[in-house]
Amino acid sequence: MNPGLGFGLSIVLSFVGWGLSAKYYFWPILRAQPGRTGFRPILLLHSFRFIGLAFLIPGVVSPDLPRAFAAPAAYGDLVAALLALASLAALETTIGPLLLWAFNLWGIGDLLLAYYQGRIGVGVEPGQLGAMYFVPTVVVPLLLVTHVLAFRMLLAAPPRAA
Repeated sequence: MNPGLGFGLSIVLSFVGWGLSAKYYFWPILRAQPGRTGFRPILLLHSFRFIGLAFLIPGVVSPDLPRAFAAPAAYGDLVAALLALASLAALETTIGPLLLWAFNLWGIGDLLLAYYQGRIGVGVEPGQLGAMYFVPTVVVPLLLVTHVLAFRMLLAAPPRAA
């Protein structure tokens, strides 16, 4: 199979699997949570985005991986992880909603920019990702799905008191 075709198919099927998981399992649980507590699992998941720093480590990725892709992806993920942790810490405070919006806007923008850079902008061959191949094929679709869920919660009616 053509590596590009296999890569794209893996991403599409991951979106299908995570989308169905969100529809039948994640969303019913998250929307039933009082106040802002439904954001906790999403923020905890995104707190692990420091893993993107591995895009900068030769041996984990090919030394041929374009730095114009690797650096923004790595540092953008690090900022998203820090925003997730800050949002988690301030979740029930008056600045909680502002941090949730900042996290969600930054986080989804970072992921979409990385997909754009990887496929169109800089152009990354699947083999250049090395051990990080699983990130755009499995992890990023999950993260994007959870960003959509977070936007749904942010745009919903004001939360009930905890």
